[in-house]
Amino acid sequence: MANVTVVGAQWGDEGKGKIVDWLAERADVVVRFQGGHNAGHTLVVNGVTYKLSLLPSGVVSGTLSIIGNGVVIDPWHFRDEMERLKKQDVVITPETLAIAETSPLILPLHSELDGFREDRSGDKKIGTTRRGIGPAYEDKVGRRAIRLCDLAHIDELGPRLDRLIAHHNALRVGFGKPPVDREKLISDLKEIASSILPFAKPAWRILAEEQKKNRRILFEGAQGVMLDVDHGTYPYVTSSNTIAGSAAGGSGMGASAVGFVLGIAKAYTTRVGAGPFPTELDDEIGQALGERGHEFGTVTGRRRRCGWFDSVLMRQSVAVAGITGIALTKLDVLDGFDEIKICTGYKIGDKVFDYLPPYYKDQAAAKPVYETIEGWKESTAGARSWGELPAQAIKYIRRIEELIECPITLVSTSPEREDTILVKDPFLG
Repeated sequence: MANVTVVGAQWGDEGKGKIVDWLAERADVVVRFQGGHNAGHTLVVNGVTYKLSLLPSGVVSGTLSIIGNGVVIDPWHFRDEMERLKKQDVVITPETLAIAETSPLILPLHSELDGFREDRSGDKKIGTTRRGIGPAYEDKVGRRAIRLCDLAHIDELGPRLDRLIAHHNALRVGFGKPPVDREKLISDLKEIASSILPFAKPAWRILAEEQKKNRRILFEGAQGVMLDVDHGTYPYVTSSNTIAGSAAGGSGMGASAVGFVLGIAKAYTTRVGAGPFPTELDDEIGQALGERGHEFGTVTGRRRRCGWFDSVLMRQSVAVAGITGIALTKLDVLDGFDEIKICTGYKIGDKVFDYLPPYYKDQAAAKPVYETIEGWKESTAGARSWGELPAQAIKYIRRIEELIECPITLVSTSPEREDTILVKDPFLG
């Protein structure tokens, strides 16, 4: 049995929640390895909708779940998300969830700084969720972070907090904001500590023991490859590495544990917030895709921008993330179109590119080169086998495989867990 790492292959919001939930039923452990509560997953199980943003998708099915050291954690959001799930009869305990004790914390000063920066940016906003993710990662790299294990020693945190606060106060002066209230921060940390400390554990050790037992481990990524801080559409990216290789460093396991890399991609393309989007459709087709696909962010509620499938972007994602197979979601959204377009290149000035250049002005100027194929009138919604798909839908899938140079291993035809066509079992490698 192989471990499986799930990553978004576009700009996030590809439907990872359903696929991870589907796989989690067959996994022994589910691990979040990067990001924070800026990444939302929606699960629909037996008609019940669960919305997660920090917790691993395995918590709904009762699978042992781990939040790895690569995740930045807002302890107040953690408490609130658990309470919300409890109202849906999902009870989470330290026996079913472990959080890496070395995980950096997102503090109120981080989300405040996030907001100050976005407000000052005017029309040059990055599109951050204002939840403090970026500033928390900055403090981690700057070796100023307060980590989960520190909450067990709050009375000894004075010098560490003073260094962190001094850094943030200097920034706040530049924004014309008052200094951090040190005493309130200490009081808030003491108040929240008891809600999260019972879950603090040596996650790397738990995972090593599970690996020795040949347990099936499912690594759950957040956002998408094109939001990776190194490989995405910089600067319109997230603050962490979203590629599959991060599953190792962000969980405390060796690189060999990553296993089968399953990239999740919609049958079309969407993006939330600012940044380049070559295939974006500002017309009735783009509006139809958004309405049919219910394209609103799980965390932000913002309407997603919609466009045709971008095979150039996907081929790039497959390469940099080491994707083994693709799970294609929301195929049913394309039902009924007379014709469907696939982007096969970008024209920038007088040149045609078969990849997205890194310079932001080139990315903004990229115009899609399209290939047009015939659509299908029959419904694909709820299909659970190839035999239930229209011939033209299968032709579309096969053409995508050729263009992105990667096989389609799963096809999702509705938000329901069981409406999935399995071509190849990722756990069998």
